[in-house]
Amino acid sequence: MAPVILIAAGGTGGHLFPAEALSEALQRRGYEVELVTDRRGENFAKAFPARHVNALPAATPYGKGRLGKAGAALTLGRGTLKALALVWRLKPAAIAGFGGYPTVAPLLAGSMLKVPTILHEQNAVLGRANRFLAKRVDVIATGFAGVAGADQALLAKSRHVGNPVRPTVIEAAEKLFEPPREGGVLRLLVFGGSQGARIMSDVVPAAIARLTAPERARLHIVQQVRQEDFARVRAAYAEAGVEAEVAPFFRDLPFHMARSQLVIARAGASTLAEISVIGRPSILIPLPGSLDQDQAGNAKSLADIGAATMLGQAQFEPDALADMLSQILATPSRLAEMAALARQASIPDAAERLADLVTETAGLAAMPALDEVD
Repeated sequence: MAPVILIAAGGTGGHLFPAEALSEALQRRGYEVELVTDRRGENFAKAFPARHVNALPAATPYGKGRLGKAGAALTLGRGTLKALALVWRLKPAAIAGFGGYPTVAPLLAGSMLKVPTILHEQNAVLGRANRFLAKRVDVIATGFAGVAGADQALLAKSRHVGNPVRPTVIEAAEKLFEPPREGGVLRLLVFGGSQGARIMSDVVPAAIARLTAPERARLHIVQQVRQEDFARVRAAYAEAGVEAEVAPFFRDLPFHMARSQLVIARAGASTLAEISVIGRPSILIPLPGSLDQDQAGNAKSLADIGAATMLGQAQFEPDALADMLSQILATPSRLAEMAALARQASIPDAAERLADLVTETAGLAAMPALDEVD
């Protein structure tokens, strides 16, 4: 029987997307994969490429008062007992975790049962769950070259592999960037993460309304919005006379990213990996209020090399964005340089690099991808 690799990931796109890419890379090499997540992740992972999806109890032990923290600790304890039984039954060759509290129990169980463990940190800042697990795992794989919050002992067992992206992103990356022509159309893609963001609906249409009529006529906008913002955003663009495609969710977001010439988005690790691999210039607005400020660290990595413009949420307001868009429309040549810098920063084969690291840590013999075998 083929060796089993157990993948653990929290129930958000930021964790599940790179986990999905690793799973597909491992299965191409002939390994069996099972996923461990929580109930929320189970709902999002119905199409996850794995032999089976296992849901375990998980909870976040922060910001809930003493009773809430005690309840979360009990939930994590129950999850760990169930994870021990699961790992004992499956006998995986390795366990790879992608962060979020649903990864805590499986990786703790793996550590207790002496199963090789790999932790992947997607962000430029070590997250809280990963910080808790980092000293207990065998190897830490990182999405960014430098990870804040890691001490020397952790850095010694860290390997920079990049952030795995889905095959649809690799396919979309085949479309090379075409900068806007002088006086031509600018294709703008706007989204706020997998669940949308109200501030994008508040700021972007208002900024577009402040542009001159000739400037608005040059825009084509694709914007993901929350369901509750859909009607007002569509009406705002119609009133402004702007060509716009508005929807609560785009299943083919990498396709829209490849067609775009400028992206306005949050700064989640998966978002930045996709922007970089596809090679598009961006205006990034990190999610504020995060205890770890991980999105700010992510955005800074692209802003520092000139591939993106980073705006704090307090600075992301209609007048400022209108000024930026007006300048871009006047001198669009800068976008080509930003796109090239973004692509240079990408690691399109991150999934294969991580698969190599998982099999190496597990002590498994190298196996070529099935599609490489005659």
